[in-house]
Amino acid sequence: MGIKDDKRAAAELQVLGQDIRMGEQVKLGYFCVIGDGVTIEDGVCIGDGSIIGAGAVIGKGAVIGRHVIIEEKTVLCDGVTIMDQAVIGKQPFRAKRSVLQDRGSQDPCIIEKGCTIGTASIVYAGAVLEQDVFIADLATVRERVRVGAATIIGRGASIENDCTVGARCKLETNCYITAYSTIGDDVFVAPGVITSNDNFIGRTKERFKWMKGITVKKGGRLGAGVVTLPGVVIEEEAVVAAGSVVTKDVEGQQLVMGIPARVLRQVAEEQLLQHQ
Repeated sequence: MGIKDDKRAAAELQVLGQDIRMGEQVKLGYFCVIGDGVTIEDGVCIGDGSIIGAGAVIGKGAVIGRHVIIEEKTVLCDGVTIMDQAVIGKQPFRAKRSVLQDRGSQDPCIIEKGCTIGTASIVYAGAVLEQDVFIADLATVRERVRVGAATIIGRGASIENDCTVGARCKLETNCYITAYSTIGDDVFVAPGVITSNDNFIGRTKERFKWMKGITVKKGGRLGAGVVTLPGVVIEEEAVVAAGSVVTKDVEGQQLVMGIPARVLRQVAEEQLLQHQ
């Protein structure tokens, strides 16, 4: 089969909706499905078997891997890379026994310029990833989460709903950021960190009034395997040593460690952000 025949065969195996706006030098793989009203800008490459939902916008030079799902009205800005089998713009759903309020359909997911999303990762509807965010494989970013520019989210990491993550953060492999958390700029969260938001451990309706995740202010750092209790505040440039359990707030530029975490000393001057 020649090149022309190959292109013709690919076109015959695609499903294209109505009112599609497609730029120049767009490449569509085999078995792609493009919904109604989709906008695809110049130089986009979409891999085999990918699905682009109705009303989605794909910016210039975006690269979408194989078997990717881009849900309805999702916006991918210029230069975004989505790797194989990722799902972008997924609407949340509740378990039958869930006691959480059904907040209905979420706003479209927005992935800003230059972001990269790894294989089999899921970014939910209502999430916003600012410019140059990098998400590794198998990570999850839930609804109503905003992630600041140039932040890195590691393999298998999970950011639950209603969180804010600042710019230039590093959230490493398999860390868990619980719902209703606030992470400031330049924060480091090591592998295996676990945060929590429910002091009632799933019992009594009163817990809903007190649910609160962690707050880590600018430059805070959490070592490998740290566990934090609900509502604790890690002030600016504080450090929590590996394996510690944080039961109360940590003051700025303090190094704490242990179970429960206690003050060991001040953070070394040369480690502060102003010297980096």
